[in-house]
Amino acid sequence: MSRPIVAIVGRPNVGKSTLFNALAGERISIVKDYPGVTRDRIYADVTWLNYQFTMIDTGGIEPDSKDKMLSYMRQQAQTAIDTADVIVFVTDVRQGLVDADYKVADMLRRAAKPVILCVNKADDFQKFMADTYEFYNLGIGDPYPVSAANQLGLGDLLDEVAKHFGEDAIGEAEDERPKIAIVGKPNVGKSSIINKLLGENRVIVSDIAGTTRDAIDTTVKNHGKEYVFIDTAGLRRKNKIKEEIEQFSIVRTVAAIERSDVVLLVIDATEGITEQDAKIAGIAHERGRGILIVINKWDALENKDDKTIYKYQEKIREILSFISYADTIFISALTGQRMPRLFEHIEKVIQNQNLRIGTGVLNEIMAQATALHQPPSDKGKRLKLYYITQVAVKPPTFVIFVNDKELMHFSYTRYIENKIREAFGFAGTSLKFIIRERSEKEN
Repeated sequence: MSRPIVAIVGRPNVGKSTLFNALAGERISIVKDYPGVTRDRIYADVTWLNYQFTMIDTGGIEPDSKDKMLSYMRQQAQTAIDTADVIVFVTDVRQGLVDADYKVADMLRRAAKPVILCVNKADDFQKFMADTYEFYNLGIGDPYPVSAANQLGLGDLLDEVAKHFGEDAIGEAEDERPKIAIVGKPNVGKSSIINKLLGENRVIVSDIAGTTRDAIDTTVKNHGKEYVFIDTAGLRRKNKIKEEIEQFSIVRTVAAIERSDVVLLVIDATEGITEQDAKIAGIAHERGRGILIVINKWDALENKDDKTIYKYQEKIREILSFISYADTIFISALTGQRMPRLFEHIEKVIQNQNLRIGTGVLNEIMAQATALHQPPSDKGKRLKLYYITQVAVKPPTFVIFVNDKELMHFSYTRYIENKIREAFGFAGTSLKFIIRERSEKEN
């Protein structure tokens, strides 16, 4: 089940980022990164009561500004609005209602999405309650006073947001067809890949623009099995892609990845792998999705020889070392080169994402691993690994019981992971490990 998307929007300087950080429970600008994920993240996973959702921050909206950067920020905010299931509209009780608030409210009404009106900077509810009522004039519902800086009123705000979850997630959960997100920078050939697949399979079941996420879902049938391909081609802004705003293409990418089982990271062979590719790969890795690296336009790469593929793979492994488990396929959507093999790779990833290993076999592997390489020790105390078992799939998740979690260094966890991969491969999927303490008396 994918997480609902919640977008935080409003004009500049109303405290959107402060609210974003307060709801995320940490300062996102300095949060510990997963490899390949930008430090200036504009999204975060949030848990409230029994709900989990993905929250998107946006730049301030200046509805009438002719300034080029503010125009880009308005486009980014519109992208977040199109992508979101619920919108939190942030205003400033200290500045009061301004003309820009009315224009943003009109913009949100056109989106036809649930909008929660958040009146920020209400540090003293008794003092500012009368001023909060003024925001009823926007005509978009009850205003919820909060103080993001002091974390006041956030519970009531989140309760209201959560009321709009449920139906969307339930609807997607019923569809058990594999969902394949095609992601990557603009102009790498994402739509061309889908068009080629449709042409070769000659079956178009549906081609419908997503009503809430502005992605295009296309159903393709291969050997009697249906796959839903999620294309983020709407990201492209020809001649308008600027380095400063490129990270905002991640907004729709996050939504597509959330809905997917397998992510096809498409890279332009003529351009090579970029930092943006690493960011996108990091998001898919972070969320435990299956990953396949697709190098498109291989036919357009000049001066190839029998060593070109190996050199290219080395470069990919160097930059995307954190997803060394992902397979790579070199294709041409234009000529159809190796396109039929895409489904073989996708099926392999799906099988590995759902692979379960028996507890007895896992403990044999762990016993052999600890015999070959003794667990670390610190100040005379040695790590003991008691037991390992698999508790989930998508991604395969393992719990290891030890005597002291602090002694279970990341490098030793990676060593155990490598031994499991040596035995079972798990190509295309990350493995998740949970370390739990257990006293010797319990074993």
